[in-house]
Amino acid sequence: MPILYSGGCQCGAVRYILTQEPKRLYACHCTECQRQSGSAFGMTMLIDEDSIEVSGSLKEFARISDKGNVVKSYFCPKCGVRIYGVPGYVKEVFSLKPGTLDDTSWLKPTAMLWLKSSQKWFKIPNHIEKFDEQ
Repeated sequence: MPILYSGGCQCGAVRYILTQEPKRLYACHCTECQRQSGSAFGMTMLIDEDSIEVSGSLKEFARISDKGNVVKSYFCPKCGVRIYGVPGYVKEVFSLKPGTLDDTSWLKPTAMLWLKSSQKWFKIPNHIEKFDEQ
């Protein structure tokens, strides 16, 4: 399969390639994404599980979501950068952290989730799908 995109962690110990186009890109304003990103929202790119090839070892962090699902996140054990997650409700779809791509210049979210917990100063674009929750 052709390599469409590549990326990795901050220290270079983990690298990946994507061999298929992403399914969707969105910005999530839930408090968990705010905490994880250290910012007003987190970006997530949905990809098929079989579209990513990772080199380097990843550590796993698991938590229970507000809806009771086990959500797993995978990150570099050296620098701590989160590469992707596995939502508890869909096993064959990964949620890649698009800021880890080598080229982020083309990224443009198509939706905003969890707007009910967004920062009050954040201006929501008019041209985008909006959801108060997920």
